[in-house]
Amino acid sequence: MEYISWTLVIASFIVAMVGLVYPIIPSVLFIFLGFIIHGLFHSFSELPWWFWVIEVLFTLLLFGADTLANAFGVKRFGGSEAGIWGSTIGLLVGPFVIPFAGILIGPFIGAVLAELIFKRTSLKTAFKAGIGSLVGFLTSVFTKGVIQIIMIIIFVMVV
Repeated sequence: MEYISWTLVIASFIVAMVGLVYPIIPSVLFIFLGFIIHGLFHSFSELPWWFWVIEVLFTLLLFGADTLANAFGVKRFGGSEAGIWGSTIGLLVGPFVIPFAGILIGPFIGAVLAELIFKRTSLKTAFKAGIGSLVGFLTSVFTKGVIQIIMIIIFVMVV
């Protein structure tokens, strides 16, 4: 039973890491699934109240980091609110239209098209907003990856 529980916990953590680059997977929910699997197989008493408070705070930080990194990247490179929305839509649609490469191409194309269609900006400005969306996405992936690893390390230290 011990091997089964740890296999499921580790598998849920791996799925969470995959979710960093495939945004349709709710990464943080899979991290919590690992915590819950451990609690069900072993004991929730091993995970004290302060552990849950810290993990919830990191979860809120994850959501904030995701939103802020995308917005910062697009804005920093001269994009507008339309570019942010286009980038977000491209991030969600891109992987389905172009598997694997769509995760990078989708936000770029979404930001560029949104800037061109809704803001009527020049191609150069729209292209810069697209680059900003890529920078924001990559920054977000890195930041979320670090936070998720910290969450997992805290779990391992407590257990």
